[in-house]
Amino acid sequence: MSLAQRANKILPGLALSSAVALLAFVAEHVETGLLGARWIESLVLAIALGIAVCTIKPLKPAMKPGIDFSAKFLLEIAIVLLGASISLSAIRGAGVWLIAGIAIVVVLSIAATYLIGRALGLPPKLATLIACGNSICGNSAIVAVAPVIEADSQEIAAALAFTAVLGIAAVFLLPLFYFHFGMSVPQYGTLAGLTVYAVPQVLAATAPVGMLAVQTGTLVKLVRVLMLGPVIFLLSILTKTETTAPDGRSGHHSLVPWFICGFLGLMALRSFGLIPDALVAPMQTASGVLTVVAMAALGLSVNIRSVAHAGGRVIAAATLSLLTLGAISYGLIAALQIQ
Repeated sequence: MSLAQRANKILPGLALSSAVALLAFVAEHVETGLLGARWIESLVLAIALGIAVCTIKPLKPAMKPGIDFSAKFLLEIAIVLLGASISLSAIRGAGVWLIAGIAIVVVLSIAATYLIGRALGLPPKLATLIACGNSICGNSAIVAVAPVIEADSQEIAAALAFTAVLGIAAVFLLPLFYFHFGMSVPQYGTLAGLTVYAVPQVLAATAPVGMLAVQTGTLVKLVRVLMLGPVIFLLSILTKTETTAPDGRSGHHSLVPWFICGFLGLMALRSFGLIPDALVAPMQTASGVLTVVAMAALGLSVNIRSVAHAGGRVIAAATLSLLTLGAISYGLIAALQIQ
C-alpha cells in the first residue's frame, strides 16, 4: 500500500478524532469561563465526547484505521514529547531523604493500589493504570503507562474517567486537613504534593493555605512526577513476554518500546539543558494536543457498557487507593519530622 493510499485510509478517522478533540477544547474553555477554573480537563472531556458520539451513532468501518492510528501512534508521539517537560533539576531543591521518601511512597502506593484493585476484581491492566495514575501524576501517568502494558480502550477510559472525578474531590477535601487537623504549612504542602494528581490541582489545593504551601507542594509534586520515567521503564521490561516468531522460532518483544526510549531521551536532554527553553512550551503544548486527540479516538472506540460495568469497582479502588496513599504520605511526613 502506497503512502497516499494509507493516508487516505487514515484520514476519515483522524479527522473525526480531531473534531472531537477540538470540541473538547472548546468545552474546557467554556467551562473555565463559566466556573472560573478548569475542573474537568479537555483530556477527560475528549473521552466522554468520543464515547457519546460512538454511543449515539455507530461508526462506519472506514473510520476505524484513522481512529486506531490516532489512539496508538499519536499517543506514542505525545508521550515522547512529554519527556521534554520533565527535568531532573527539581531534585536540586529537595533533600536526599525527601527524594528517597517520595520514591518509597510511590512504590508502596503502586503496590498497594494494584492489590486493592485485584482484590476488588479489576483486570490486571486496569488495576495497574489506576495504581500508576493515583501514585504518580494522574492522567499523564495513565496515558503514558497504557501503551506500555497494552491496555485496551475500555480500561483506559474507565481509569481516566473515574480517577478524574476523585482528583477533583481531593482538591476540595484536602484543605480540611490543614484547617481542622492542626497541620503546619510545610506538612500540608508536602501532603498535597504527595497525594494530589496533577500540578494544577496541587496549586488549587495549596493556594488557600499560602505561598509556602504552594512552593512546598509544587516541589514535592515535581519530584513525584520524576518517578514516571523509572516506573514506565520497569513496566516495559516486566510486561514483555516471550513470543513465537512466524517461522516457529522463539523470539522476544523489544524490552523497551521506542516511545519510552524517546521519552527518556528528551527528559535527559532537558535535564542537561540541551533543549532550548523556547522549545519546551511548544513541545509541551504539542504533547497535550496530541494526547487529547488520542483520547478522543479512544472514546470513539469505547463500549459504554464496559466502562459503566466497571464503574463501581473502579471508584472503590481509586478511593481506597487515595486513602492508602494519604496514610503512607502522612507516615513519611512523620518519619522525616517535617515541622
